[in-house]
Amino acid sequence: MEGLDKNLIIQEFPLFSDLSPKERAIIRENSSVLPFKKGDIIYREGSGPSGFYCLGSGRVVTYVQDSQGNQTTLEYLHRGKYFGIISLLTNEPHSVTAQATNDCLILVIDKEAFNAVINKIPRLAIDLSLTLSRRLKRKDIHQKTIFESTIIAVFSSYSQAGKTIYALNLGLSLKQEAHKSVIILDILSTDKTHSLPARLGLGAGKIFDLSKETADNAGLAKDFILKSGFGLDLLCFHYSPEDNHCVRRLLGILSWLVNDYHFIILDLPSLIDKNIFSILNQSDLIHLLSGPDEPELKKTSSLTRQLKDAFNFQEDKIKIIINEYKLSKITPVEQAQILGRQIFATLPKIDAGMPERLILDSPGSEYAKAVRRVSRYVSESMVGLVLGVGVGYGFCHVGVLKVIEEEHIPIDIIAGSSIGALIASLWAIGKSSSEILEITKEFREPKRIWGLVDLTIPHLGFLKGNKLYKFLNKYLGDKTFFDTRLPLKVIASDVKRKETRVLDKGLLADAIMASCSMPGVFAPFKFKEEMLFDGGVINPLPTEPLFKMGVKKIIAVNVTPSRQDILNQYAKIKEGLKVNIPEGIQKKGWFGLGRYFRETFRTNILDIIFSSVEILQSEVAQKEALLADVVLHPDTSGLYWLELHKAAEFARRGEEEARRNLDKIKQLINE
Repeated sequence: MEGLDKNLIIQEFPLFSDLSPKERAIIRENSSVLPFKKGDIIYREGSGPSGFYCLGSGRVVTYVQDSQGNQTTLEYLHRGKYFGIISLLTNEPHSVTAQATNDCLILVIDKEAFNAVINKIPRLAIDLSLTLSRRLKRKDIHQKTIFESTIIAVFSSYSQAGKTIYALNLGLSLKQEAHKSVIILDILSTDKTHSLPARLGLGAGKIFDLSKETADNAGLAKDFILKSGFGLDLLCFHYSPEDNHCVRRLLGILSWLVNDYHFIILDLPSLIDKNIFSILNQSDLIHLLSGPDEPELKKTSSLTRQLKDAFNFQEDKIKIIINEYKLSKITPVEQAQILGRQIFATLPKIDAGMPERLILDSPGSEYAKAVRRVSRYVSESMVGLVLGVGVGYGFCHVGVLKVIEEEHIPIDIIAGSSIGALIASLWAIGKSSSEILEITKEFREPKRIWGLVDLTIPHLGFLKGNKLYKFLNKYLGDKTFFDTRLPLKVIASDVKRKETRVLDKGLLADAIMASCSMPGVFAPFKFKEEMLFDGGVINPLPTEPLFKMGVKKIIAVNVTPSRQDILNQYAKIKEGLKVNIPEGIQKKGWFGLGRYFRETFRTNILDIIFSSVEILQSEVAQKEALLADVVLHPDTSGLYWLELHKAAEFARRGEEEARRNLDKIKQLINE
């Protein structure tokens, strides 16, 4: 963890991501970074307000203890989480104990400095107040049993959007993936019949009528909670749309339920009225379902604007989910254009005869997989895999993927730069590690690499890249990012603007070509009117993009050798390594370019370019590795970056490294 300084924590911490440089400077001036060893107590239950804690690296567990000393674990906190906020804002003793479960670095703002920070950055207080509403419990009702609750409203502008089936499967998946308490609130007008009790095997069930005066006592709702055999609870309500008291009573019950449930899912009726909007406004997230055709999309777009403009809903609070319950000729790109915003998730069509509880009864279905990805995002249990740069070294990634497949390690999102982006894209479209290794046999002989060489006048690079693009097209074809089986992020570098570009739209071959265009070797790739270079120039190990997306668990594969390894390898190259150029290339004679290129390679200019870049990348990659929870660094000693014909050996090294760290990986995904 050495090297993870205050500036990096502040820069990458989600809570501070929208702050201006001036505001971040205020945080920097009023904070300190403290190390905590595994087992250290950060603060104890019952102790006074001490500070505001931002977890920069490591993991923290929160728990409560009864009078007999028995501990109840509430939550495992991962990098990017903050805590201690309730005591600071309420001036009450800490309600939990926070303890480091492994070595941690925590940015701490003490009590006095915190008040100064809030006064100087008022909008930070607004963000924190939202967190307070999720964590502050009604202690007058009963003892706190969870650390934080999240209210998710499932809503649609029309009744045939499939929201109840989605709410059911989302609840089942959250229980399965997060291993936390979940309840669904099935809310219908008095003339409607609830279907969820039967779908959960609970029979008719009891209905809590919000229109009755007895509903003023929120505690009575506990007698109406139905316990399913799947660990998912259900509470059914009837309400009168014209009765304003119903909303007030429901909100009172919600304040009671947040004591005991990590996730509360509201299955709301498809009515556009102020009472429903009042309930929506109490939610932390709104999953807005839409059909795939233009009329439904336009209706959803109009509703989204209404929620934002008329009721001041936050942009990132609303998540659009497309339910493909029928075939549509509109592409995902066109759907997003009609909506005027990004699509959060797409639910594949449920075929006739399939069960309604797909998460349980058809877990391999595409619908279940889509819901599972959503639930892992919502529960902050997403696992991200990052594949770094390295040309031949990058084939180590194939061995890591083999272990991930065999050990059934869940990967929710994958990112890569350069060769890492290529391998990530092949895996994302469904090719297995063995199939990817089979593709590498195209380079089974050293001379085969020259099949990718197409010389150009060395103005922007020695190689045009046309043959490499043809190779990419052979295996990626016309597939786009919408054709991947899990979210894929390809990293490129905009050298003119000196910034990272995260590519996740359009043709995969175009994105990979941009990410692989090493400066000085390949001419820059024109991608949507922009000139892009190799992603490894800025992000050789792209953990930062995933971290900013809210991925809390990151496995990074850093195949870049250390600085000393690079220098030793380069010395070996200078002593005796020769590059054999095929006769066909030797005979090229563009204005003497063939002779020039031949002489150039005799002095190993390609090695000089790559080794120079590699030394810089090694330093940056080590810094980026600090943002990962598990870093795999395969031993590539004795192997050379251009030995593509030794892909099987590279893959073996990657597999060995993954198996050495398998316990760490499993511990990460199970917390």
